[in-house]
Amino acid sequence: MSDWSFWLWAAGVTVVLELLTGTFYLLMIAIGLAAGALAAFAGGGWPAQTLVAAVVGVLATGLLWRSKAGRPQTVDAAVDPNVNMDIGQTVNVPGWQNGMARVMYRGALWDVELAAGSPLAAGVYTIREVRGSRLIVGA
Repeated sequence: MSDWSFWLWAAGVTVVLELLTGTFYLLMIAIGLAAGALAAFAGGGWPAQTLVAAVVGVLATGLLWRSKAGRPQTVDAAVDPNVNMDIGQTVNVPGWQNGMARVMYRGALWDVELAAGSPLAAGVYTIREVRGSRLIVGA
């Protein structure tokens, strides 16, 4: 097996592993391995091929880590409408008692708390957050 085909085979295996795990970091390593294949195809010796593969893999991984795609964004599920379908929905609050109320929402009684800075008046409110069985609403 020639050197360049070994590098391409290793890059292919790494891409398959990346597809199974879903991490882009393995894809960056596969790019480094493909660079090693290019170095082998260009006629470089084994140390040069390894050095090129390592440098390109480390640089690609470092660039990914510095980018926005390399860091998972943590969003609190209590305020994320992609996680909780209640956020953004409206409820009708007939009246408040010390910033708290009970409303019928989705066929059940819910405790409702008024978000900071919202006016304390009866009316329609938008759900901003869900804390356990309590809806935090704002105008």
